[in-house]
This record gives sequence, structure tokens and C-alpha cells, in this order.
Amino acid sequence: MPEKFNAGPISSQLTKHPKLPDMKRILLFGAGKSATSLIRYLLAITASRGWQLVVAESNLPLAESKIAGHPQAQAAGVDVTQEADRDALVAGADIVISLLPPALHYGVALSCLKNHKHLLTASYLDSSIRALEKEIGDKGLLFLCEMGLDPGIDHMSALQLIRRIEAEGGDIHSFHSHTGGLVAPESDDNPWHYKISWNPRNVVLAGAAGARYRENGTLITKDYPCLFEESGRVAVAGIGELAWYPNRDSLSYIPLYRLDTVSNFIRTTLRYPEYCRGWAAIVRAGLTDDKTPLDPRGLSFAAWSAPLQPFITAENKQRLTFLGCFDAGTVPPTAKTSADILQYLLETRLAMRPADKDMIVMIHEIGFRHRGKARTATSSLIVKGEDHRHTAMARTVGLPLGIAAVLVLEGRITLRGLHIPIVPELYDPVMQELEEQGIRFEHVVS
Repeated sequence: MPEKFNAGPISSQLTKHPKLPDMKRILLFGAGKSATSLIRYLLAITASRGWQLVVAESNLPLAESKIAGHPQAQAAGVDVTQEADRDALVAGADIVISLLPPALHYGVALSCLKNHKHLLTASYLDSSIRALEKEIGDKGLLFLCEMGLDPGIDHMSALQLIRRIEAEGGDIHSFHSHTGGLVAPESDDNPWHYKISWNPRNVVLAGAAGARYRENGTLITKDYPCLFEESGRVAVAGIGELAWYPNRDSLSYIPLYRLDTVSNFIRTTLRYPEYCRGWAAIVRAGLTDDKTPLDPRGLSFAAWSAPLQPFITAENKQRLTFLGCFDAGTVPPTAKTSADILQYLLETRLAMRPADKDMIVMIHEIGFRHRGKARTATSSLIVKGEDHRHTAMARTVGLPLGIAAVLVLEGRITLRGLHIPIVPELYDPVMQELEEQGIRFEHVVS
């Protein structure tokens, strides 16, 4: 975690802004890249309703910079691994949102259970949180996971379209869902056609677990390197051709979407084709390895990247050179694994400049038959960021969380238990509010 700043006892931090009996208090853990738009949205909400927002971070100055002295908000410096401090913050909240790294959600979840508080996260529902399901239900709480972009908006938008097709008598046989965080065309000025707009560690490790999906009725399993070497293609109006690679375990969502009989079911990540070709070489060379220790002393980037040599082609050499793989300089002295070095290069060579814009692209392609005729429904979303801080990624990850939190506090979402947003009681009101916030899909049936 980032350095912890000494901000005094948690209880004394909260008493600076005492909570009135009718005031709602939203507690947000995490103020990193993905929190910017969420905090802006919640500040507007708290200002209009007389509520209060608490942003808890190990890096207190970062949290303070995000709330910028807003009268309805306060920052709290906290090491979330310290149970007593974490409990003190949770106890004073009406609802908790966690934008922490996934491994830290479990501790927050335990504090929420102990103090009878609802919890929202944007992360995948994992086994540790799932093991708490009975206790969550017994206490009448809502724990809502996968409430971001992907997973999150992808579930909600796809299910609205699926249920609409089914309600009109359509028989679905194919489902493809593609999502990507990309650089906007006007800011695309490097041979990777990519810039970092979210957690760089996640970019380094993306795809490492391989993927499983259904194609033409057959279970397909792909290992890590093959994901990028065998990427598919999809055309996007106004953008051009994008590449896609399978995303994790698509099969687990087939029963959740109630599409057990479909021949094709795949969820994917979008990149530009050039990115996939360059990244395939990096993966084959083992440079994304985050397990094997290395000694950085005197190690040059060129020596570190030596395993790339068998995979260098004339086509990808420019990209690898641009990334700094062959530089004579020494790697960061703090690097402990190859993944650390690669992350450093991504953060320095593919960083967004202040005026740069990122872009979110999401596409659902659903094949179905209606009255004996084969049809395809295509639903697409393109969102561009404002600049390097107020990114499309932060907007589409953060807004669903903020909207859901407000709907729960207002009593418009009354569902309880452990959930992801695959039921209409969750996705209908959230998608309606997202449209009002400018997050709108275009639908075409051909």
C-alpha cells in the first residue's frame, strides 16, 4: 500500500464533521485513478441532499486533493489493514464503497458485517466474499459486487437487451460482449495505440489466467500467450477495426444470464490489433512474470528483455523499442520481479499527458431468430474522457457504484443479500440513471 500519513485517531477525524440524525454518510475506501468521477458525482449528491462523503485513503494528501475542501466531505488517513481503524470508519457510515485492490475487499467486508453496513465494489465476486453469503443474508444487508464497467455496465446493458429480445419472442443462439479501455483517436500518438488510464498492474497481468468460452457449441480453453496471438476482430463505426481477446471464464456467466442453450458465448477485452501483436511477444518472453524474484542491481533494460529476441519481428520491433525494452539504462532498483520492470515502462512510456483523452468502447452482439428469420442485435457504447484525470475509465467504473449507493440510501433499491447486477431490480434503475448521466447505448437490429 502507499505510505500511511499520520492523521490522528479515526474517531477524532470524523468528529470534525459530526453526523446529524437525518444525514446520510457515504464512506469510500480508495482515492486512486478510478475514484475521480465517483467522488465528483458523490460530492454533487451530498451537496444537493445535505449528506456527507468520507474518502478514506492511506495517502491522505491524495484523498484531500480529490475532495478539494468540499464542505460536505472529509478525508481520512487510514491503513485499511488495521481492523480497529477500519471498523471506526465503517461504524459511522450508512453505506460503504470499496475501490481498493481486490485483495483488500475482504477486510472491509468483515467490518461491514460487524457493523451492519451495506457494501458495494466494482471487483469480481471472489470465493472469500462468496463465503460470507449466508451471514450477509441473515443480517439483511446488501453486498453488491461487479458494479463497475467490466464487470458491471456490461452485465446490466447486456441483460436489458437479452430480456428485451426474449420478451419479443426472439430465440437467442449467440452472445458476444466486447469491452475495452483505449486511447481516444485524437490522443493516439504512439505505436502501441494505447495509454494507461487505469491500474497499470492490472494491465501487466491481464489475461494471465487464460480464458474459457463456448464457440459453435464447443468448450474452448486458451492459455495465456494464445490469447494475444489469436485475437479476433470487430469493426466499430467511427473507430475502425479493433482486436479482441477472450476475458477470463465466460462460461460461469452462461447460467447467470440464463443462456444455457446458446452455441456461442464469449466475453472479451478490446485493444487495437497492433497492441495484441506486441503484447504477444512480451507474454511469450515471460516479461509479465510477477512471481519469480530477480536482482535489479546493475540490470539493464536490454539485458532484462533478452528473452524477447526469439519473438522480435520487423513488425513489432518499433513498438518494443518505443516501450524502452532495449534501453541501456538500468531498471528501477525497487523492482522485485519482471512484472515490476514492465509496469515501470508502461507508466513512463505509455502515460497519458494532461490533455490526453481515453475512450471506453463496449459492444454486445446477440444473434437470435425471430419468426423464423436470423437477426443480429448490436448494442454499442463509446465514451471519451475529459483529460488524464477525468477519464472515461474513471467515469464508467465509478458512476454505477455512486448511482447504486444513492438508490440504496433513498430506498429505491431494496434488494438484500449478496449480488452482482444481473437482476432487473438492480440494473433497470441504475441504467436509467446512467442514461441521464450521458452513458447511453446505441442499438441496431439487422
